[in-house]
Amino acid sequence: MKFCKKYQQYMQGQENKKLPEVGFKKLKKILKKCRSDHSHSHSHSQSQSQSHKASQTCPNQCSVCDGTFFPSLLSEMSEIVGCFNQRAQKLLELHLASGFRKYLLWFKGKFHKNHTALIQEGEDLVTYALINATAIRKILKKYDKVHYSKQGQLFKSQVQSMHKEILQSPWLCELMAFHINLRETKVDSRKETALFDECSLTFKDGKPSLTCELFDSVKIDIDLTCSICLDTVFDPVSLTCGHIFCYICACSAASVSIVDGLKAANPKEKCPLCRERAAYEGAVHLEELNILLGRSCQEYWEQRLQSERVERIKQIKAHWDSQCRAFMGV
Repeated sequence: MKFCKKYQQYMQGQENKKLPEVGFKKLKKILKKCRSDHSHSHSHSQSQSQSHKASQTCPNQCSVCDGTFFPSLLSEMSEIVGCFNQRAQKLLELHLASGFRKYLLWFKGKFHKNHTALIQEGEDLVTYALINATAIRKILKKYDKVHYSKQGQLFKSQVQSMHKEILQSPWLCELMAFHINLRETKVDSRKETALFDECSLTFKDGKPSLTCELFDSVKIDIDLTCSICLDTVFDPVSLTCGHIFCYICACSAASVSIVDGLKAANPKEKCPLCRERAAYEGAVHLEELNILLGRSCQEYWEQRLQSERVERIKQIKAHWDSQCRAFMGV
């Protein structure tokens, strides 16, 4: 079965959830119209070989593609990643709620889902993210095939810089960790979906990574080594660019104390890895990933917990000392 048909069948099964999707048929029609228009315009060329080549390609400035194809796809990608982030965030907030907040959510009627339902919804959201990432990859490859170009891949890079790439979402990393955490509990979920293999935490040369593979050869492999301290991320946080660091390492790179937090970072501060500006403002604390690593690397976690506690106490004391001196005018 062709992927386009498989994708359409999958999305038809999600109609009751009202999830945005990639308009495969519409985008293919745009490419088909582009190809036929240029084939007709070059049908009277003197050179038969040049005419054959020109009939399959667009000029550098193609009003059909530049004005319709890319804006349409960008709009769809924005809706998909926005919907995914919102739903994943709500699901994880429900799962991690405790104490007074848990009772407040229960009182508001939001805490009605049982454990099995949470597992099911987490699996569905991961599948939704992966199959849409594949759909976008497929249509961009089709674009490049029609145009004999690399504009599709260039567009994908531009979209990544705009944070519209769903595989970059920190909530996908959290959902993968969530899926593994709940899978290891006593609650049985339904049989794994045929669309993707199980998410897993793997170790290579002692370095951990989150992996998940879609049936159509799309594989996610998220490195969980902090590029600042070069150790397994502890109390992990994901910046808006998608790079993951230890929380205390990220605070140090942003020139803020752990007391002030990453929200106090200067907008001009850049990601230590990709040098993107304003990467700290929308940072996401990866709590599910923190739980998963704590369970899987217990000895390392205990050692790191002790050293982090000493550093945190040191920074807190320094913060309050400076506050007291400022208050006393010293």
